Amino acid sequence: MFELGLAPPVKRRDFVRTGGERTEPQRAGVAEEIPVALVYNDAPHAVMMATPANLEDFAVGFTLSEQIVEQVGDIGEMLVVRRDEGTQIFIEIPDGAAQMLARRSRGLVGRTGCGLCGVALIGDALRPVPTMVPREAFDFDAVVRAEHGLHDAQRWNRETGSMHAAAWAGRDGAVIVAREDLGRHNAVDKVIGALARAGRDAGEGFLVVTSRASYELVQKAGVAGIPLLAAISRPTGLAIRMADAAGMTLVGLLRGHSANIYSHPEGIRTPVESS
Repeated sequence: MFELGLAPPVKRRDFVRTGGERTEPQRAGVAEEIPVALVYNDAPHAVMMATPANLEDFAVGFTLSEQIVEQVGDIGEMLVVRRDEGTQIFIEIPDGAAQMLARRSRGLVGRTGCGLCGVALIGDALRPVPTMVPREAFDFDAVVRAEHGLHDAQRWNRETGSMHAAAWAGRDGAVIVAREDLGRHNAVDKVIGALARAGRDAGEGFLVVTSRASYELVQKAGVAGIPLLAAISRPTGLAIRMADAAGMTLVGLLRGHSANIYSHPEGIRTPVESS
């Protein structure tokens, strides 16, 4: 893995603060976003707007969660190159995977808030989520602990107020991997990539995110084998249907010590059940 000249994810910027009878110059951190071109076997696939940090995790996570390859071992050399107009990530994959990708690819730009790119057909966008392997239920207290840990891990968001975050926690709710990005789906891809690169079984823990639970986050978590996805906002109807069909526990409106469980509540031991 090689990385050349990446920009910092946050830069201090000057601005003028005004309100009431007072106007004054100030300086604060502002989140950076750059176009990141994902190039597989020298063939461009998609351009995503992303925060310039943990891009190797992003490339691996995107490649796995979008099912470009089946396992992390199928990913060969990667090269991250900063250019004046953005960053390119060159990724080597098996020839068979590259041929399949070429048949489904379009040259699309993925905006920061958009999780769809590189697809030409509705069937490519709404891929079925793998059925979850049955596992022991998680304690609700662990999910609450993970939400607190996610908040603590948002260093860049505390500085800028504009970042999303995703975190993977173990059974006790301790956050093990956390990533921030302007795009919620990018943050999830970075977490999935970090887990894969570390050789961790993603199904042994669960995912918490600082956004609504949209269908593409369910897809990405499902492909990674994560049995529980918890979000601080509500899910969409499509996300609920996909999670339900896949056997995934989907939690929304996770705030403090309360939450809504929208699918497969048996995946969480609630306080009443634990008493």
